[in-house]
Amino acid sequence: MNPTITLRPETPADIDAIRDVTIAAFATLEISGHTEQFIVAALRVARALTVSLVAEVDGRVVGHIAFSPVGISDGTTNWYGLGPISVLPELQRQGIGKALMAEGLARLRNLEAGGCCLVGHPEYYRKFGFDNLPGLALDGVPPEVFLSLSFDGRVPQGKVTFHEAFAATA
Repeated sequence: MNPTITLRPETPADIDAIRDVTIAAFATLEISGHTEQFIVAALRVARALTVSLVAEVDGRVVGHIAFSPVGISDGTTNWYGLGPISVLPELQRQGIGKALMAEGLARLRNLEAGGCCLVGHPEYYRKFGFDNLPGLALDGVPPEVFLSLSFDGRVPQGKVTFHEAFAATA
């Protein structure tokens, strides 16, 4: 079954649904600290959600993706971090995450972003052009799961710092 997916920017009315989708999506993921819903909320409060999209099926929010600015130690600006991305477990592997990724990356490109980075499963994110880029690192994260995508062909060199909201635990 391939559901009809509607993608749109989040609205204040979506906040509870985004929280619920995020909690459900990460509930059984062993490598999760189960703080993703707090990260999204903290990014929102900090006004650091550069792109925040929801996916709807039959008028119900079933997915969400967030992008926020990152810092890079070499001074490069206009790069973004992806995360979290969430889809209700019962609707995963039906193209919702793929649609959120494609639309979110397109919106970053429209903002003339230099690139995007994330922590995630390499086999999934490589489908979108992400890879381990030499010289770009995130402290405390194994390089094989820290992936980046340059939109303009230039690759920053240095340490990436995600927004402080990524430390949120409540």
